[in-house]
Amino acid sequence: MQQSNYKPDNGVMLNAYPDSIGESLKDVLQFLSESDLKDVFSSFYILPSLFNYDLDHGFSIIDYELNELYATSDDIQKLKDMGLSLKLDFVLNHLSVLSPQFQDILTNGDKSEYFDFFIDWNSFWAGHGSMTESGYIQPHEHLIKNMFFRKPGLPLLMVRLPDGTELPYWNTFYQEVRYEHVGAIELACELEIQYASAERLADIVNKALIDGKEPSDISFDGFEKYAVSVTRYLQSRRKYLGQMDLNVNSPKVWEFYSDTISRLSEYGVSIIRLDAFAYASKKVGARNFLNEPETFELLSQIKTIADRHNVILLPEIHSTYEEKVHEKLADEGYMVYDFFLPGLIIDALERKSLSRVISWANELVQKKIRAVNMLGCHDGIPLLDLQGLIPQKDIELLIKTVLDRGGIVKNLHGKKNMYYQVNATYYSALGADERKMLLARAIQLFMPGKPQIWYLDLFLGENNHEAVRLAGESGHREINRTRLSTSDVSRGLANDVVRKQLKMLRFRNTFPAFGFSAEFTIEASSDYEVMFCWRQHGYCAVLRADLSDNSFKIEGFSPENEVVFSL
Repeated sequence: MQQSNYKPDNGVMLNAYPDSIGESLKDVLQFLSESDLKDVFSSFYILPSLFNYDLDHGFSIIDYELNELYATSDDIQKLKDMGLSLKLDFVLNHLSVLSPQFQDILTNGDKSEYFDFFIDWNSFWAGHGSMTESGYIQPHEHLIKNMFFRKPGLPLLMVRLPDGTELPYWNTFYQEVRYEHVGAIELACELEIQYASAERLADIVNKALIDGKEPSDISFDGFEKYAVSVTRYLQSRRKYLGQMDLNVNSPKVWEFYSDTISRLSEYGVSIIRLDAFAYASKKVGARNFLNEPETFELLSQIKTIADRHNVILLPEIHSTYEEKVHEKLADEGYMVYDFFLPGLIIDALERKSLSRVISWANELVQKKIRAVNMLGCHDGIPLLDLQGLIPQKDIELLIKTVLDRGGIVKNLHGKKNMYYQVNATYYSALGADERKMLLARAIQLFMPGKPQIWYLDLFLGENNHEAVRLAGESGHREINRTRLSTSDVSRGLANDVVRKQLKMLRFRNTFPAFGFSAEFTIEASSDYEVMFCWRQHGYCAVLRADLSDNSFKIEGFSPENEVVFSL
C-alpha cells in the first residue's frame, strides 16, 4: 500500500465559513489549491452561511439554496473534484421567519398549507395554563419550572395574521420585531386625517421608534385621539426576524426534512451536522431539551432518511460528561462531537500532566465511540462540558485561565454562570505560546477520532476584541471568527509554526497507520511523558510528547520498520 494513495476514513477536516478566507468560497478554493495544502485535508465543514440565511451567522436559515454572495454550484463541484468530501449543517429545530413556509402563513393565515408547519403556542398549551390579556397562554408553573430556556421570558413570538388575529408561535432562539417608520402622506391617506396632523404624527411616531419604544408606549402629546388608529396601523405593518420552531408532528415538516437531506446530498455531503436537534421534540411538562425517548425516536426517523442517501449524521449537543449523552448517541450508532478534548488539552498543558487525556483516549477506544474532535471552532471552548470528568475546581481554574488570557463569556439569558462556553481563540487560550500550540495540535491528531481544524487555529489567530466591540451585544463569538485576507494567508504560509502544522496534518491525512479501525495504544512513562501509537497495514505512527518542556516527536514507520516520516 502506497502512503501517497492512502486516505484514512477519519482523515483531516477543514472547518471555516465560506468567507473566512478572502471574500467567498472561490478564495477558499484558491487557498486549498496551493501546493502547501496538497493532501492536507480530506473533507471540509462549511458553516451554514453557505446557504440563504438572515441571522446568527448562518444558523437562521431561510432555505438551503446556495448563498449567491459566497458560493456557486461550480464552487461545490470544484471541491468534489479536489477529492474533498463535505460536512454541512441541517438545522432541525427551526427555520427563519423569512422562510417561504412562514411567509405563506403571514400572507394566507389559517388558509396556509403550512399553518401547522410551526408550533402554535396556544394550541400546544391548551388546557395547561391560563390565557393572558396579551393573547397567549401562560403555562402552569409546575409544567415549565424545569424547562430549558435560551432567553428571558417565554419562548414565543406574537405574529399578526392577515385578518388582524394575533397568534403566538414557539420561538426558542432569536427574535426581533421591527416597526417601519411612517410618512405623512401615507398616514394622511391610510387614516384619512388632515395632512398637517399627519406630519406632526409622523414626527412623533418616528422619534419614538428610534428611541426603541413599542407602539403602545408612544406618547402622542395632544394627538391622543389618533393613538388607536396609528397604533393599529403600525401593528399591521410590523416585520419580524427570528428562528421559528418547527412542528415535528406535521407531515409537511417531514416532507421538508426529506427534501433538505436530498438537497444536501446533491451538494455532495458525506456528513450532516444536526444543529439544535435536541430542542426539536417538545412535550407538555417536559424539559423540552433532549426529551427522552422522543428525541432519539426523532433521530432514528432522520437517520432512516439519511441512510437512503448514504449520509452520516453527526448530532451536535453540549452536555456535561456526567450526563453521558455522548455515550447514548454513540450507543445508537451516531458519530459524536468530542467536546471534552479542547479543555482536557489546555488542562494537560497547564498541569503538565496527560493523565486525564490518557484516560479519555482509552475510554473512547474501549467504548467504541467514533468522534469528531477539535481544538477551536466557530463557537467557544466548551469547558463546562467537563463536569464529571475532572474536578469542578479545575474547571473553574481553566475558565479563569482562559479569561485571564483575554477570553470572554456570554451568560445565558442574563443568568451568571449559565454559559456553557468560553469565547477565545485556542492559540490565545494557550497564552499565545507557539510550542503549546504545536503540541496541542500533535495530541489532537493522535487522539481517537476524526480531527476537525478551525482555519484560524492553523494561522495562530489571536483574540479579536475589536470585532466583538463592533458586533455589539451578541458579538462575543466574533472573537474567534476573524476573516483572513489572501495576503494574511500568504504571510501565514511562510510562518514556521503554520508550516509544521501543515506537515503534521498531511501526515495524519495520508499515513496508512491511521483509521477508525486501526490499533491504538497509549503508554506513559510518567504523567508528562507519553507515547501515542497507531498501527495498521504494517505501518506505525508514533507521537512522543514531553509536557515538562512542551516538546514532542512524531515518526512514521513503514512495514519494514524504516522511518519514512519524522518531525
